Amino acid sequence: MKKIKITLVKSPIDRPERQKLTLQALGLNKMNATREVEGTPQILGMIRAVEHMLSVEEVA
Repeated sequence: MKKIKITLVKSPIDRPERQKLTLQALGLNKMNATREVEGTPQILGMIRAVEHMLSVEEVA
């Protein structure tokens, strides 16, 4: 599986609770928090649900 680097760039304030829980499940609790995750179908689905708040890059 490929690695993906995700960074939280927009605040989850005034967002639906479901989106806040998705960010928490991805491990992004603070602004500018960055995580490297495996590109599994489950993770990609979570990223797609909140991609308007994230910066996503592939790691070589």
